[in-house]
Amino acid sequence: MSRSRWVVRCIWCMHCGVFFSIYGSASESIIHFPHNLSLSLFISVPYANATSSEISTSVLDVKAALHQARQVLSFKPSYHQQQETQPSPISSSSSFSLPLLPRESLFNSHHKDYRSLVLARLSRDSARVSWILSKLQHVNESALRPEGLSAPLISGLSHGAGEYFMRIGVGQPVQPFYMIPDTGSDVSWLQCKPCVRCYNQSDPIFDPSRSSSYAEVPCESKQCKELATKSCRNHECEYEVMYGDGSTTHGILVTETVTLSNTGSVNRVPMGCGHVNQGLFVGAAGIVGLGRGPLSFLYEANATSFSYCLVNRDSNKSSTLDFNSPVPSDSVRTQLVKNPKLDTFYYVGVTGMSVGGRKVPIPPSTFKIQPSGNGGIIVDSGTTITLLEVVAYEAVRNMFVAMTRHLKRAKAFDPFDTCYDLSSEKMVTVPTVSFDMSDGQSWRLPVLGYMIPVDDKATFCFAFAPSPFPLSVIGNVQQQGTRVTFDLANSVVGFSPHNCG
Repeated sequence: MSRSRWVVRCIWCMHCGVFFSIYGSASESIIHFPHNLSLSLFISVPYANATSSEISTSVLDVKAALHQARQVLSFKPSYHQQQETQPSPISSSSSFSLPLLPRESLFNSHHKDYRSLVLARLSRDSARVSWILSKLQHVNESALRPEGLSAPLISGLSHGAGEYFMRIGVGQPVQPFYMIPDTGSDVSWLQCKPCVRCYNQSDPIFDPSRSSSYAEVPCESKQCKELATKSCRNHECEYEVMYGDGSTTHGILVTETVTLSNTGSVNRVPMGCGHVNQGLFVGAAGIVGLGRGPLSFLYEANATSFSYCLVNRDSNKSSTLDFNSPVPSDSVRTQLVKNPKLDTFYYVGVTGMSVGGRKVPIPPSTFKIQPSGNGGIIVDSGTTITLLEVVAYEAVRNMFVAMTRHLKRAKAFDPFDTCYDLSSEKMVTVPTVSFDMSDGQSWRLPVLGYMIPVDDKATFCFAFAPSPFPLSVIGNVQQQGTRVTFDLANSVVGFSPHNCG
């Protein structure tokens, strides 16, 4: 029997849960079983039947991923200087962008090995998760607070939780700072002189006395009233931000001019000027709020859209944060959904998930927003790992495990319960993982968006975790290498794999 016109196909047996490599013509094939099954057969298999069991796969380059992981520990920080010029104000129709850089390209990690770096990243993520939980608990509170009492605004960024940084200028003349962009926060803030208590940052602390555009926001103003929580003292609108790890910032709400690289400036941006700050924010002067609330930077910038691409965190490359740019034509699109109970987050229209090209049996209501405000799925730049409601997570994980029985398992690595020992492999084939969107399209994740190294010994884990609350979150690991565009004017979000530069 000639093999000159034979093809190779990877087949997943739904009944026995293993991969088969099939070499064959249209009438007969040789089936090679996985290494853990010591059996080979010569058998006739019609292609029609074989096709019905085919799965969609991606190739994971184990060697390349480990090389990149080992290199990140030796990166030398590079500081990007901002020109102290004063660009003209940005108009409502202007498109503009600025560099977006991963943490490790800017700041020394001081970790002894890659495992400790991963543990630090996951630890930073825990406060973010706690904050989201507190937001949902607030939504479900039935009792109103007594008049005159307020609670501090709780932010999603734990100490140093930002994995990506942007460079902006504040004031006139410009004072440059590294800031953390955050799609889960509405209020921007930075450390200010005089400091009652301030943590170390990479740039000099902002000095309001040097800025001609600095202005305090009065308590009676609309901007002060739009704060979720507030207090007034000597006619000053005070804010306080508390973090899940005990870090805090406290000060007054002001307006300032914000300069974005050399592309232009935005006047009268509301932001917190923090005089009492504590915590380890790893170089950042503060955050830029890109949420959907009324105090978001997006509203003052008259942005009808914005987009970002998060490069691999183990690289020293950069990408851009763009404003007023169109959704790339090759994007997988879906709806931006409003949660009337919680307006900060970016909820997206997801109907389900697929593994290996096969629909995962997930209840249709899982990713829908419920009347209570629970449920749904958000895209969040500040959460590291994608969190799925338990019923969805278990279904996705179980199907992935069934399709990867040809791979050697490893011990769990909290919060990941599905890990693999790939130390003897250079490249492996794994099933694809996709989000199925409300308009019928599917966003296929890059393989390093769901199979990630957690040490330099070739332990790779399935990078999803069960959500501790009634909400699913698409985290920044899964967004790596994808340009995510939020078209605010048309309530559309797009995911493009080819526009990361």
